[in-house]
Amino acid sequence: MIIEQLYTNCLAQAAYYIESNGEVAIIDPLRDYQMYIDKATANGAKIKYIFETHFHADFVSGHVDLAAKTGATIIYGPTTVTNFPVHVAADNEVFELGKLKIKVLHTPGHTLESSSFLLTDENGKDYCVFTGDTLFVGDVGRPDLLDGFMTKEELAAKMFNSLNTKIKPLSDDVIVYPAHGPGSACGKNIGKETFSTIGEQKASNYALQPMTEAAFITAITTGIAPAPSYFFKDAKLNKQGYASFETVIEQGLKPLSVDKFEEFYVEGATIIDTRLADFFELGFIPKSFNFGLNGQYAIWAATLLDIHSPIIVVAKPGTEQESVERLTRVGFDNIKGFLEGGFDSWKNANKKFDMIISISSEELVLDSLHNPSAVILDVRKPTEFASGHLMQAKNIQLSEILTNNSELAKNQEILVHCAGGYRSMVAAAALKTQGFTNVKNVWGGWSQIKDEPKAQIVQEAVNA
Repeated sequence: MIIEQLYTNCLAQAAYYIESNGEVAIIDPLRDYQMYIDKATANGAKIKYIFETHFHADFVSGHVDLAAKTGATIIYGPTTVTNFPVHVAADNEVFELGKLKIKVLHTPGHTLESSSFLLTDENGKDYCVFTGDTLFVGDVGRPDLLDGFMTKEELAAKMFNSLNTKIKPLSDDVIVYPAHGPGSACGKNIGKETFSTIGEQKASNYALQPMTEAAFITAITTGIAPAPSYFFKDAKLNKQGYASFETVIEQGLKPLSVDKFEEFYVEGATIIDTRLADFFELGFIPKSFNFGLNGQYAIWAATLLDIHSPIIVVAKPGTEQESVERLTRVGFDNIKGFLEGGFDSWKNANKKFDMIISISSEELVLDSLHNPSAVILDVRKPTEFASGHLMQAKNIQLSEILTNNSELAKNQEILVHCAGGYRSMVAAAALKTQGFTNVKNVWGGWSQIKDEPKAQIVQEAVNA
C-alpha cells in the first residue's frame, strides 16, 4: 500500500496518490496532471479512479484531462451534476483498489456534493479518511459558497450533521488527510499541519467540540472573510469543464517580442510580472502587477485580477513555464505569452519603465513621525492588524486593495507594509496600476516594525 500526500505550498492544496497491487487512485488532482501519470508509470501501475471530494473553488482540478489521458473513472459524491462523464457515487458505496477499499461518506456542508473517502487497508482496518474541505486540521470548510442557492446557515447545519454522524464516529487513530493546509481561504483559521488524526481533531478542533447545532452554526459562520471572486469562476470550470491543459500552456508559452508585447499591452492585456520583489522594485513595465514566484503567487493573482482577462507575463528567463503553469492552476486560460528575454529586453529597447522605492522599518517609523501627512498602509488581514499595529496605520487588507482605496489620495505619500514583505509589494504595485504616484514598500514588514523602539503599537481585542 502506498499513500502519498502531494502538497503544493503556493496553493495550500493537497492531492493524494494511492496505490495497491498495481492499481492507483488520485484524489483531488491539480490541473497539471502529468506528474500522476509519471508516478504510476514508474511503479508499473495504472490509474483506475479519480476521486473528487467536491467542486473545488480555489483551483482548477485536473480530473477532466487526467481521465481523458488514462481512461480512469471520475468519482463524485451524491447529488453531483456535471457536463462530462462521471460516476455519481451513493452514500457508503465502496470501491475496490487492489487490496484496499475506499468508502464514500457523503459529508455535505462545505458544498452539497462534498464527500469524504474512508480507506480500509489490506487487513480490513479503517486506516485514513480523505476529508476534502469538510474537515481541516483545526478547522472546517467555509459554508458560504452557495450564496443565492442556500444560505451559509443552512449549509452549516448540514456540516454539523456530517461531522457528528460521519466523521466523529470514526476511530481516534484514523488519519485525517484534508484537501488544504495553512494559507487557504477555504477555511477561517486552518492549522499549520497538513494531516492529523480523528482523535487529535476531536480533542483540539473547535468545530468538533460538544455543542448544540445552533452554537455550531454561530461558531463556523462568524468571522468568515469574503470569498475571493475567482472562487465562483473556478467552481464553475470544475463543474462544466475547461480547455485542455496542453492548449492553454501552448498559447501561454509563446515568446513575444517587445513590439508584440507592447501591442497586447496597448490593447488592454494585464501584465503579470513574476520576478521577486527585490528585482521588480528596481525596474518594471508601467502598470505591471507583481506576484513573485516565491509566494502564493497564483492565489493572489486570481484574487486581485479577472482570471478571464488577457494576460501577458514578464518572468525571469528560465521561469516562464513555471509562471504560466501556476496561473493555469487557478483558471487563467487567456494567457497570450511572455516577454522574450524578460524585463531586460524591454529596458534595452529604451522603453519607459517604473520603479518602487523600498524603505526599512526604521525609516518607516521616522518618516511617519516627521511627515504626519504620510499614510501608513497595513495590508494584513483585519485579525493580524488587531493583534498589533502602528497607532497611525490604516488597514486595507490586500484582497481589497483595488476596491477599497477611495480614501487614499493619488499623490499622497503611502508607506505600505504587511507581515513580512511579500503582500506589501503586491499591494504597492497594484496601487501604482491605479495611478498612485508616491508609493513606498517597507522591507521586512511587521516582523521588523514591531521591534522598532520608537514604534507606537496598538493591540486590539480579536473577536473575528
